[in-house]
Amino acid sequence: MVGGGQLARMTHEAGIPLGIKFKLLSDTPQDSAAQVVSEVVIGDYRDLTTLRDFARGCDVITFDHEHVPAGHLRALEEDGVVVRPGLAALVHAQDKGVMRAKLDEIGAPSPRHRIVADPADAAAFAREICGAERLDEGRWPGDGRGGGFPIILKTVSGGYDGKGVWFVRTEEDAHDPFRAGVRVLAEEKVDFTRELAANIVRSPHGQAVAYPVVESQQVDGVCDTVIAPAPNLSGELAGQAQELALRIAKELDVVGHLAVELFETRDGRILVNELAMRPHNSGHWTQDGAITSQFANHVRAVLDLPLGDPRPRAPWTVMCNVLGGDYPDMYYAYLHCMARDPQLKIHMYGKDVKPGRKVGHVNTYGDDLDDVLERARHAAGYLRGTITE
Repeated sequence: MVGGGQLARMTHEAGIPLGIKFKLLSDTPQDSAAQVVSEVVIGDYRDLTTLRDFARGCDVITFDHEHVPAGHLRALEEDGVVVRPGLAALVHAQDKGVMRAKLDEIGAPSPRHRIVADPADAAAFAREICGAERLDEGRWPGDGRGGGFPIILKTVSGGYDGKGVWFVRTEEDAHDPFRAGVRVLAEEKVDFTRELAANIVRSPHGQAVAYPVVESQQVDGVCDTVIAPAPNLSGELAGQAQELALRIAKELDVVGHLAVELFETRDGRILVNELAMRPHNSGHWTQDGAITSQFANHVRAVLDLPLGDPRPRAPWTVMCNVLGGDYPDMYYAYLHCMARDPQLKIHMYGKDVKPGRKVGHVNTYGDDLDDVLERARHAAGYLRGTITE
């Protein structure tokens, strides 16, 4: 696995019962996965020679991030290395412009969008989607009736957890994205009620499984809470979201885990927001809430083993991220959390605690959603230090 973060750490854990020999390319020995994997290569994934040396002897290469340069992935494939997902699929998670073009081609519902060259072009895009009749009315574009300012600008590569994304109200606000030196994608600001995620796993021979569609709640651009399944989501819309994710995976020839992040609009539609081709934060609940976790199924998929059952173990499962806060050492907080809720599942990543940094997550499950939500939020808050009793 290329990348030594918490996704690699948890994927390695899922492979242990299967006796999978796991090799890791990590930036530093202190990275989350490097602390627990026995065979670790310390090196820069951006260096092709390092990648080639690392790949020797591996049956398959997979990733815990999408940042390996496309040219390097092409070189590995030309060397005969089995890369899953392959470059032809992964480029759609690396480049949002390529992703949008492909989604348009296959008819997947998306926000209105186009690549823009500069702030003036971004303003032109806002006018295009606003419509002259809106301007004639003198209404504020973005009042919930359609396009226009404000709009969303995104760098086509390199963004995550809200980074590389700008909420732009005027042309004067639109300069920062263009300073990154990469192409910029403009999108309409979608009038949505909530964010959803459809997680699926697909194997090389085309077997695929779909997890229940979840609600993903964000705070300051970072995932805070995931509720599985999404409350009050109609069976029809949930089915549409799962079918859409399965179709995207097939059309893009994804192997492994695919997360399709979605907007649920106020008029009852779903629109694709982002794609991730690796285990994903919106699937962490599956560690304790599903018969087979996203990590276990990702391992099975990239090794072309039969996939496991994705069904939930309980009516409700809630995942809350634990962010760094006031407690530099969270060990003593375990005493309170574990005693208060013996069913609580705590997953920590071995990271140094820094304010706002993802250092772990908690999972709770049960029959009553309000109770499950309260337990998860209390534990995450206590571990962070925002709750003290």
